[in-house]
Amino acid sequence: MATMPTAAVAVPGSGPEVREWARRVAALSPVLAVVALLLVPGGGGGAQGGTGGTGTLADAASGLLVVICLVRLVWSGARPLSRAAAVVLGLPVLGVCLAAITSNDPGASLPGVARYLQIFVLVPAAVLLSVRDRRDFAVVAWALVGLALLQGAVGVVQFLTGTGASYQGEDIRAVGTFGATDVMGMATVVAYGLVIAAGLALGGTAGRARTAALACACALFVPLVLSFSRGAWIATALTCGLQLLLSGLRRAGRVVLATAALGVVLVGGLGIGSEMVKERVTSITQVTAAPDQSVTDRYTMWAAAGRMWSGEPLTGVGLKGFPAYRDSNASLALSSGSDTAGAGAAFARQPLLSPHNMYLLVLSEQGLVGLLALAGSWAALLVAAVRRRRLGGDCALVAIGLLSWQLIDFFYADIGGPSTVLMSVVLGLAAWWSLAEVRRA
Repeated sequence: MATMPTAAVAVPGSGPEVREWARRVAALSPVLAVVALLLVPGGGGGAQGGTGGTGTLADAASGLLVVICLVRLVWSGARPLSRAAAVVLGLPVLGVCLAAITSNDPGASLPGVARYLQIFVLVPAAVLLSVRDRRDFAVVAWALVGLALLQGAVGVVQFLTGTGASYQGEDIRAVGTFGATDVMGMATVVAYGLVIAAGLALGGTAGRARTAALACACALFVPLVLSFSRGAWIATALTCGLQLLLSGLRRAGRVVLATAALGVVLVGGLGIGSEMVKERVTSITQVTAAPDQSVTDRYTMWAAAGRMWSGEPLTGVGLKGFPAYRDSNASLALSSGSDTAGAGAAFARQPLLSPHNMYLLVLSEQGLVGLLALAGSWAALLVAAVRRRRLGGDCALVAIGLLSWQLIDFFYADIGGPSTVLMSVVLGLAAWWSLAEVRRA
């Protein structure tokens, strides 16, 4: 496995640098294709809960990425992964396969096996093997920022023109090209981009690259707010706070003041959704005192997931088993579904097929064995990323930020929808930093 060179992450400048980036883009084209195809508008049925697949072009490109990576490995005859990388990335296979074998309906669990292996094992491993050094890391990172800027721009236009998803009776919710059935899609993409840009700006990237990263982070703040996604707000705020602390207390203080000023100007001074944003923020704390129906549904499904796990504590009810066991374990407080409309889609009731908490989804469907395997893999990646922080500030803060954001967001979301495949790319990028052979930058 190739080692990391000592050159810092940067954006291209003059002729030779541009040609070098062009060569890297060509080599990384299978990975970049997955990112680019997430700009293709969804077909309207994307946000299936739990282990539901979506069959999007980006999913097809991720499968092609795995095949290309496999062919390259067979052709070169090189050892694909280090022992540590194979153990960390392969750990989820244990819980997934055990849950499928012990399921009451193994046939129905097979699509779930494929989806979990795609998102948490195969695509991350393919991305890890495709990225050769820090410059490759930079190409993929900036591609993710570019995707976030484009999706965010679509979302801002949706808010300004009233063509977004329905929110409080108005079609103003920024959802990008993901549509009303995947309202978390744009929020997730924009949050990834903001976290990456913040990591590059804070991690020692010099000159134009730092300026560009800082500008991108500021620009992505607006569509993130207009997504009205409470989970994405919480995860992004906590993650950026962690990145700031790791970059130095003095710098953290300056950035916090600047961010607060930007928020006052955008939300308070310019009035960008100020009343609705205030109501959405306030609703985060309304768990027992007058919660809205979405909060009630979420906590009801969390309780149902807990009851499923208590019945099958080791291996769970089986992959894709949550919808089948939901009604027998949920209280009458659970509604029949959530309303979706706007962004080019007609009004529809979307069934609640997952608990919207990844840890509880895994616990209910795969039991304690599955949760320990998956969460253990994620924790190992994060610990390794933190331990290597002094080997390269920019890559380290990006990897730590992406992993931290995902682990926090999993308290409010789970896999499902067209944007899920991007999670596998993000995990692979972070895994490269955590598991590749590294020397000090």
